[in-house]
Amino acid sequence: MTSEVLTRPTTTERRARAAVAALFLTNGALFANLVPRYPGIKADLGLSNTAYGLTVIAYPAAALLAGLAAATLIRRFGSARAAVTGTAVTAVGILLAGLSPSIAALVAALLLAGAADAITDVAQNAHGLRVQRRYGRSIINSFHAVWSIGAVIGGGMAAAAIALGVSRGVHLAVAGVVFAVVAVTALRFCLPGPDTREEVLPDGSAVPGDSPPGTTQLVRAVLTRRTAVVTAALVAIAIAGVLVEDAGSTWAAVYLSGPLGAPAALAALGFVALVGAQTVGRLVGDRLVDRFGQRAVARTGGLLAAVGMGVALAAPSVPGTIAGFAAAGLGVATLVPAAMHEADELPGLRPGTGLTLVSWLMRLGFLVSPPVVGLVADEVGLRAGLLVVPLAGLVAFGLAGALRTQRACSW
Repeated sequence: MTSEVLTRPTTTERRARAAVAALFLTNGALFANLVPRYPGIKADLGLSNTAYGLTVIAYPAAALLAGLAAATLIRRFGSARAAVTGTAVTAVGILLAGLSPSIAALVAALLLAGAADAITDVAQNAHGLRVQRRYGRSIINSFHAVWSIGAVIGGGMAAAAIALGVSRGVHLAVAGVVFAVVAVTALRFCLPGPDTREEVLPDGSAVPGDSPPGTTQLVRAVLTRRTAVVTAALVAIAIAGVLVEDAGSTWAAVYLSGPLGAPAALAALGFVALVGAQTVGRLVGDRLVDRFGQRAVARTGGLLAAVGMGVALAAPSVPGTIAGFAAAGLGVATLVPAAMHEADELPGLRPGTGLTLVSWLMRLGFLVSPPVVGLVADEVGLRAGLLVVPLAGLVAFGLAGALRTQRACSW
């Protein structure tokens, strides 16, 4: 590849990149509009804490159950159409969740939204990786950064709606329509054609796709075993990133306001620090990956998360813990995008299969993390439960060998 190809994408590639960014933004914003409404929904339905926890887990549970369908839908309809359709269905599910008159209705709405969100997640990443192959350099982290920005926008919209006294129905309907329109508009500028690993670059050359047929049965068996091992490592890397994210969203404020005695406003900064640092890490992540390679970036990030949060837990203080969550967010910023990228490039798998598998299995982190940390916290304290963060960093550090060592391109 030449520098000219890498640094001069055509108008088609630039528009497709903007379209994928719009899909990531809508995906981050839609669910973030619902989360601040959960306390009101809980109060209206008279849910206990236990009932509430079991109810809202319907969203990630549905995502886990439906995630495997994404590869088939992508191959049949294309990643762009699958992502946009999933976005529209997610918007409907979130609106229904906000209007639910009973626990059963809320569970059904969250199941619908969670299933559609899983398909959107895989499909938008698949299309983003198509665009990345056309660019010839790493851009996937920038899409995940836009997702984080979308989550901030969605949370801000919900906070504003609550402050202004806007009803849940009106608020979530407006949000759903706005972001569904954005997604449908983005579809016009996505890459045309089927989803294959071979992509034509702006200079007319092709990025190699799958290995040609004719490989012996023995070699196929070896590749299959190797693919299984690499896939397992990629899933573990993605789960490591998810565990840190969940620890920040679920436990940061609880730990800061409880054992450390921080006031509520200050306790909220733990999650804000994690998400903010993660966004920064994703914004600069592509350039770091292009310069140093996925493996080096993941190892350095894993070490940063392990040391930063480890020190914060060893010497607990409010400022140190906030800094520790920030270090963890920065450290794991590229883990999930890296695992998805490598999974989509696995040999011997049909387009979208590796990506779907990793995206599906990493959701186990969202299901397993809260009860495990909670169980440890009840037995020996939340400080011990939060050891999951430095342990996740060590897992990423140790398994980063599954990622590519070479740089994504030559500058």
